[in-house]
Amino acid sequence: MVAVAEKTFRNLRDISSKDPSKNFVAVSHSSDPATKDWLDSIGGKGNVRIIVDDKRELYGKWGLGVSSTWHVLNPWSLYAVYTLGKKEGIWNKPTEGGTRWQTSGSFSVSEDGTIKWVAIADAADKLPNFEEAAKALTSA
Repeated sequence: MVAVAEKTFRNLRDISSKDPSKNFVAVSHSSDPATKDWLDSIGGKGNVRIIVDDKRELYGKWGLGVSSTWHVLNPWSLYAVYTLGKKEGIWNKPTEGGTRWQTSGSFSVSEDGTIKWVAIADAADKLPNFEEAAKALTSA
């Protein structure tokens, strides 16, 4: 759901501005022009590095496949998207590319390549906790 993707990206952009010592990366499954248009429409990329993966090869390598109908259209996710619009003004909008069916995931990876934290959405409305992700990189 595009509204959830927008909220997720805004949260990532916010934490990246608070902690410039870490590298923050977002992977888009839209085309490069569509990604740039979308980023412009939500206030830019901030300190987040953007990787375009319109063939979704990186998603597959990280174990993120196509989600189910229930993942996207369950009543709780639909209500969460409605609530996000009402409370924060973030509404679903038309997209130029990508797919609403892509499962999302977030990872913290240390400098040596060790995965320290993982959050794979079990429903389309799930937002990762980037504070926990950043903390996982500083804990032993």
